[in-house]
Amino acid sequence: MKKRWAEFVGIGVLAVALGACSQSTKETTTQSSKGSAYPITIENYSKAEGGTKWTKKEETFTKAPSKVMANTRPAAELLLHLGLKDRIAGVGATFGEGDPEVAAQFKELKDLGNSYISKETALSVDPDMMYGRGGLFDNQDWGIGTVDSINEMGIPTYVLESSVTGATFDSVYKDIDHLGEIFQVQSAAKKFAKQIKNREANLKEAVADNKKQTFAYLHMTDPSQVVVYAAHDESFFNDMFNMIKLDNVFKDQTGDVSEETLIETDPDVLIVGDWSTIEGSTTGTQVIEGLYKNAKLSSMKAIKNKQVYAVDYNYLFGYGYQSLTGLESLVKEMKANQ
Repeated sequence: MKKRWAEFVGIGVLAVALGACSQSTKETTTQSSKGSAYPITIENYSKAEGGTKWTKKEETFTKAPSKVMANTRPAAELLLHLGLKDRIAGVGATFGEGDPEVAAQFKELKDLGNSYISKETALSVDPDMMYGRGGLFDNQDWGIGTVDSINEMGIPTYVLESSVTGATFDSVYKDIDHLGEIFQVQSAAKKFAKQIKNREANLKEAVADNKKQTFAYLHMTDPSQVVVYAAHDESFFNDMFNMIKLDNVFKDQTGDVSEETLIETDPDVLIVGDWSTIEGSTTGTQVIEGLYKNAKLSSMKAIKNKQVYAVDYNYLFGYGYQSLTGLESLVKEMKANQ
């Protein structure tokens, strides 16, 4: 189960310590005679090779990028909602549940691989912007290169603020605003942000009368091997579950969480990852069945009350607006199970 653990959970993001994740779009200092908004400078992030802490770094765009490399499916889907399909040169890590609203457009994009891609693969599309989840900006074989190494090649980057430790779901709106500014599609950005805010409001209203419950996340691909992920540094993950009144019982715990600690803590709900979209992978249903059959867990409330639910990986750790879809489905399933 722990094989290439980092590939599945955050990739470097787990160790990031960042007290605040606010970004700001700086005022442009010059404009062309034709009234162009460029150059545009965005305050974004960088992390030193081998480091654990993201630091603020300015990224300047002299024009709207026309060949963007998105390092995950969720990152690409956000660009599609802003009307930027023709500016996406390629997409990595295309696994996971997709957004049906942009599914047809997504199929037309260049698929660089259904797992995390290398820097060489990312550069193969000759990008003029590299963009997406922060944890994948690394020089390891599963990373597209560090921000600094990419910038040294003259390629600007944008690390999704929602993917940096310290983020909350509100970080999604900052990312939408910044992308709107970078590509000068502010109208589309405002329209999409409004849609997401309405969905967020409706979701919170749906759970307004719910009692707050505790949960634990089990990161398992083998139904017989219980692996608890504390998600200590996953502020976005923890904030999104707070939206539906689920509190990660291990959010303040660093290091590994044993099976014995899980049983002793006895959270109300268990959440497991669902890999159904990846051919040959264990499904969420198979993991849940394995947990219900596990005699060691039989005393737990979540097991006795049948409060174990599967959520697609992209909804759990996609760091984007797509998490709302996972939460909406989870709320409906939990209500039906009451």
